[in-house]
Amino acid sequence: MQNFDKSRYLGTWYEIARLDHSFERGLEQISATYTVREDGGIDVLNRGFHVVDGVWNEAIGKAYFVDSEDVGHLKVSFFGPFYASYVIMALDPDYQWALVTGPNRDYFWILSRTPSLSETTLIMLLEQAKHKGYPVQELIYVHHD
Repeated sequence: MQNFDKSRYLGTWYEIARLDHSFERGLEQISATYTVREDGGIDVLNRGFHVVDGVWNEAIGKAYFVDSEDVGHLKVSFFGPFYASYVIMALDPDYQWALVTGPNRDYFWILSRTPSLSETTLIMLLEQAKHKGYPVQELIYVHHD
């Protein structure tokens, strides 16, 4: 993602859909909130409701740009010195939705500024992801009650 504007990306995003992975398994109502760190990086607060346990889970991390701040490619860490790739594959011109991937096709998220997306937008995003080789038939859709 070129011409990325960090200031427009900050704030809260809602997870609409994801590929399954252990660190979000069993969670609903998932959101990520991004704020600027004093060192110029980005603080990340991921929050989700664990349905079985009936509690909110939070994970706090930090992210830094891999290259320049106008490229939507960051490295993010929730566990000490270990970083994972956070790639903004597609982004709405008005910063209302985003397709985010990890270091490979095992990680994929559809994010939105609102807890839901129109069916038209969702279908368009799924087509983009499918075209790039992501297994969209395996996506988990997040409930926001």
